[in-house]
Amino acid sequence: MRRVLAVLLVAAGIALAPAALAQTAPTETPIVIGTSYALPSAAYGGTREINVWLPPGYAEGEATYPVLYLLDGGTTWQDFHHISGLAQLGTVNGTTRDVIVVGVASVDRRNELALPTENPELIAQYPTQGQSERFRGFLRDEVQPFVEGRFRTSGETALMGESLAGLFVVETFLKAPEMFDAYVAVSPSLWWDGGELAAQAGAHLRDHSNDPRTLILTLGDEGPEMQAPMEVLTANLHRHAMPGLTWDYTPRPTESHATIYHGAALDAVRQLFPAPTP
Repeated sequence: MRRVLAVLLVAAGIALAPAALAQTAPTETPIVIGTSYALPSAAYGGTREINVWLPPGYAEGEATYPVLYLLDGGTTWQDFHHISGLAQLGTVNGTTRDVIVVGVASVDRRNELALPTENPELIAQYPTQGQSERFRGFLRDEVQPFVEGRFRTSGETALMGESLAGLFVVETFLKAPEMFDAYVAVSPSLWWDGGELAAQAGAHLRDHSNDPRTLILTLGDEGPEMQAPMEVLTANLHRHAMPGLTWDYTPRPTESHATIYHGAALDAVRQLFPAPTP
């Protein structure tokens, strides 16, 4: 009735008093997408940002859920919002199973996500680089136990990252494959250290067990520096992958390094967590 009266008064040319205008002002309610945790870390001697998105029905029952661990998973200038949005979309339109998204924020990407190099130019340019093993230990010993202890997880896990985070995904798949069930590397920076990780892939693959595991690789039109080591990696996968590994490489020639991630991540989420058939 107050709004109807306001409209009638305006139509009649009668000015509204400031108090009346204030009463019709919209209310503000924050939009809550997930929960951010400051996780104490012995590995880093302080707290680290962990962001968690739960499926809409999480609080309504006792179901357990797979977990998608997202590198560069911060909420500011990183990827938590758009990847958790893909999980939310799959829930809404029924194209994927419900999944918990855990974003692990980066602080110093070349320190945390790049493996060590002896290249003097890279060392000079990125003096803090090369501590990926430390970050992997943080994920294994601190992040995963926190998530498994606090949330209803099914035991099914995946790790996703793009660019340097994609390099870390590939390194973790090769060196510590037991950490996750599935790995998604979008435009991985395999150029790092002259493509040494891709060149060593065969030796690492020969040490893998035959446990079921999934690896998803994709790359845009990003030039020979990115393409050449990807071809070395896929050649090693063809030669040395165990039968238990399901892997695929999808070139995306219409995408660049800046545009590839969202669409590639959507395809990966649909592949890894398809909706159950009726």
